Amino acid sequence: MTTATSSSGSAATGSAPSSSSGQPDRAANVDQAEIDKFSALAARWWDPNSEFKPLHAINPLRLGWVRDLAGPLDGKRVLDVGCGGGILAESMAAEGAIVTGIDLAEKSLQVARLHGLESGVAATYRAISAEQLAAEEPGSYDIVTCMEMLEHVPEPASVVAACAHLAKPGGWVFFSTLNRNTKSFVQAILGAEYLLRLLPRGTHSYENFIKPSELAACARQAGLDVLRMAGMRYNPVTEHYSLNDDTSVNYLLATRRVA
Repeated sequence: MTTATSSSGSAATGSAPSSSSGQPDRAANVDQAEIDKFSALAARWWDPNSEFKPLHAINPLRLGWVRDLAGPLDGKRVLDVGCGGGILAESMAAEGAIVTGIDLAEKSLQVARLHGLESGVAATYRAISAEQLAAEEPGSYDIVTCMEMLEHVPEPASVVAACAHLAKPGGWVFFSTLNRNTKSFVQAILGAEYLLRLLPRGTHSYENFIKPSELAACARQAGLDVLRMAGMRYNPVTEHYSLNDDTSVNYLLATRRVA
């Protein structure tokens, strides 16, 4: 079982993401209830024993996966979409990347900025949607990450398209989200939110989960080559997370923008 709360302050619907053009929609792509939910938790982003404990636990896996595929991060321009309190963004900046984190929950961004001042790790944080930034800075980033966020926005396909437009030709774009099936419902909602209480109740909505085939189709439609997929597993006995080939619950998708 893997159970990670969102790193985003944005919100989602996500049964099958749909897009007719592969272009980002610049209209508001946000669920205010999701913004409010993560804003209410903002002060606890960097508490490793809080509701965000799963994100702290899986962050080395996410960071390592990005590094292993995209190469050393030092000097690369990196964008973290749905950065929340900056857990992944700051870890990439600590490796020498020039990082921008974006989110629509201003309280989470304030926490990210404050923690950066305390840690001495520099990153830029902006309250802007991926679609808006894609219009401002198309083709600007060597690496774009969008982790645990797509299941919290009304139009995930629009975010996927925006991420593709933000990447340089040949740039890497990484996603992670939750599969939609009976097993993911049992583990990510019943298990994580109600039995093990790893996450607050209501963190996820099953209808917003996204099948790997749906996400891959969106990525290809947005001009991304789908290169690698991995699953993530949680052992409740050892409280240990690991990457594997089982994408039935949490999964990561690695893509590159067509050059």
